[in-house]
Amino acid sequence: MDTCVDISVEINGVPVSRSVPAETLLIDFLRDDLGLRSVKLSCDMEICGACTVLVDDLPVSSCTTLAADVDGAAVTTVEGLITDGALDPLQQAFIDHGAVQCGFCTPGFILAAKALLLRNPSPTRAEIVSALDGNICRCTGYTKIVEAVLHAASA
Repeated sequence: MDTCVDISVEINGVPVSRSVPAETLLIDFLRDDLGLRSVKLSCDMEICGACTVLVDDLPVSSCTTLAADVDGAAVTTVEGLITDGALDPLQQAFIDHGAVQCGFCTPGFILAAKALLLRNPSPTRAEIVSALDGNICRCTGYTKIVEAVLHAASA
């Protein structure tokens, strides 16, 4: 019999309380329990960044984080960046600069970049590259992604 834990978290600004098996990963809680499909599972080893979410505004790999470990925290997925139906300037910059190709890695990149911009609203190109170092894209050369973040920072 699975041991369950009670968790109370804020997901994209909405309070959520649930009882989940203790071994439930955050990615499974977000995708399976809450239907937040923007969080992608790829490497399952905290290497690619596709599963990145923000936990109290810090980038976290949801594929290796237990749901119980975010009890009491605020979790943001890419859906949580939308305000009153409008995309976040960072999301719009990714579209405007062609930083989206297949789109699989995009939510993770956007959230890693958002964490950077929250702590440093005017990063240098080198700081952006460093902040996105844990995210992998198989489609682009990263140039358009960096350009999108630079544009969003200047907006």
